[in-house]
Amino acid sequence: MTEYLLRDVSPLGEGRTDVVLADGVIAEIGAGLTRDGATVIDGSGLVLLPGLVDLHTHLREPGREDAETIATGTRAAALGGFTAVHAMANTTPTQDTAGVVEQVWRLGRQAGWVDVYPVGAVTVGLEGERLAELGAMAESAARVRVFSDDGRCVHDPVVMRRALEYVKAFDGVIAQHAQEPRLTAGSQMHEGVVSAELGLAGWPAVAEEAIIARDVLLAEHVGSRLHVCHLSTAGSVEIIRWAKSRGIDVTAEVTPHHLMLTDELVRGYDPTFKVNPPLRTQSDVEAVRAGLADGTIDIVATDHAPHPREDKDCEWAAAAFGMTGLETALSVVQETMVDTGRMTWTDVARVLSANPARIGRVEGHGRPIAVGEPANLTLVDPSIRRVINPAEQATKSVNSPFRGRELSGCVVATFLRGRATVLDGGSCDEDVVVAR
Repeated sequence: MTEYLLRDVSPLGEGRTDVVLADGVIAEIGAGLTRDGATVIDGSGLVLLPGLVDLHTHLREPGREDAETIATGTRAAALGGFTAVHAMANTTPTQDTAGVVEQVWRLGRQAGWVDVYPVGAVTVGLEGERLAELGAMAESAARVRVFSDDGRCVHDPVVMRRALEYVKAFDGVIAQHAQEPRLTAGSQMHEGVVSAELGLAGWPAVAEEAIIARDVLLAEHVGSRLHVCHLSTAGSVEIIRWAKSRGIDVTAEVTPHHLMLTDELVRGYDPTFKVNPPLRTQSDVEAVRAGLADGTIDIVATDHAPHPREDKDCEWAAAAFGMTGLETALSVVQETMVDTGRMTWTDVARVLSANPARIGRVEGHGRPIAVGEPANLTLVDPSIRRVINPAEQATKSVNSPFRGRELSGCVVATFLRGRATVLDGGSCDEDVVVAR
């Protein structure tokens, strides 16, 4: 394996030092280091972060390889600075058995760009009626610890309670897509002033908040772990803050698009901006930014949801919900949180690496930058400004809501256990590298 000397890098944006990667780990840290035979990377001006971990990625395989494959999605993840992703369960067939989650896990290992951790379905076929094979998936080679019917809410409180109780046996977590279906039937966008003006059926904030309120109480009652997916409203932030003040074991995520974009973008009827939960108001955006900054919201997760062109290049009502996000997530966080002074790079490492690894019970990722730790790392150039062009991205789909937008920062290199998967901003095969 090629060894690397990262010269004059800035770990977590603080100070400057040299870092040697050898035998899959961080071998040395210090000023003026040398390493015979190592590939030297000039890290001047670059920030060194622990490899990013995404708790919420849709890789579509098996079943929708026209939208994404595990190979293309994980290559996109590496280019975005990720070293591990959790693959959501709404595939065809559904990831509701040990056999299917093991298939996804093995395909991830074969692709080799990042570590892939399958998310198991909570209920059979995501139908919300019968619990899936939670124990079998937990004991499989994939070692599933996160379970979600994402895309659909586990709306029956009895089923949700049973799921929360079941996963306690192996320290699992239920990741809930908080959406009361009876309040959102036929909804097309956030319910508010813009939806009224456009005449589109609204998705009210209370449909998210009601499920979160119910589920944090259920989690408290049974003493289990709950994770709230893609939180999007100011009211949801307040419920999570209240739950944590009571000591309830709840965590929450926000997506990059909910950190930056609002429902005003729907005025152009561009289906790229159709997503579930929908883009909310500017006041909601401000609330989730504040919640992320103060720790109420634990992580940023991409909810990377690729779709084939025909599912988005159509009229608004017929278009699929979802946006891509793996290759732009870090830039959005820098733009909205770091460049605005709300967060430091240490905070970025917390919400995009350490916390998601902890919630997902992922070993070897989200670790401190220290000698002896696995060399799962990301090098970022925060000074670069780039215009997003989905046609140039690795994902098979082009439904990026940041198309044509100039964003801060660019991933220069990603290392998975000391092997470069990205170098000089481009993906690498094996140890083929480009000198910077």
